[in-house]
Amino acid sequence: AVIAIASVLLVFQMGQPRIWMSMSRDGLLPKKFSTIHPKYKTPGFATIVTGLVVGVPLFFTDKDFILDFTSIGTLFAFVLVCGGVLLLPPADAPAPGEKSRFRLPYINGKFIIPLITIGSFLWLYIGAPDFFSSTFNITSDNLANNLPMIVFLLLCVVMTVYTFFKNLSLIPVLGLLACCYLLTGMAASNWIWFFLWMGVGLVIYFAYSYRKSKLNAV
Repeated sequence: AVIAIASVLLVFQMGQPRIWMSMSRDGLLPKKFSTIHPKYKTPGFATIVTGLVVGVPLFFTDKDFILDFTSIGTLFAFVLVCGGVLLLPPADAPAPGEKSRFRLPYINGKFIIPLITIGSFLWLYIGAPDFFSSTFNITSDNLANNLPMIVFLLLCVVMTVYTFFKNLSLIPVLGLLACCYLLTGMAASNWIWFFLWMGVGLVIYFAYSYRKSKLNAV
């Protein structure tokens, strides 16, 4: 656990400055975030800001909260990545002499996803007959615990139907559903902080980034 947590946090510290650098080049953040250090050839300013933003609050924050908050952010990012892959148009075959670009292998999930979903629901119904009745028994006491699972089950049904009719790719659909399932284990407090943090990001986006973005300008 120590090695896994340390490696994840280290990758975050290396990846976040480069994400901010790319966002800055698009205009989503001030240009200062895309400046490259003349000696080390890395986004120096973004790296320093990342270290301060991450390092300083760690001295005043509970470690369990940090671990849970890191997990929910990572899983939600993976959900967005899998959903984004589903929205990408299929890549054309490279022209003669052109270097081939990476393409996600396409496996039609038209029948596989419905079989997995129906099989999982039957397994729950037979092996844990109280699962559905207890999950959909919403009261004020268990709402926070049951609501994520209810949303996940409804998402499974929607994605199953959508995959069947749209012939969606198997790998990103499985990735999206797997990450969403892991998100159901997050405590209600994690969701509250997550949406607050997302709200801060949306405020920055609509107050500054939306007007500055080169993509919106196009």
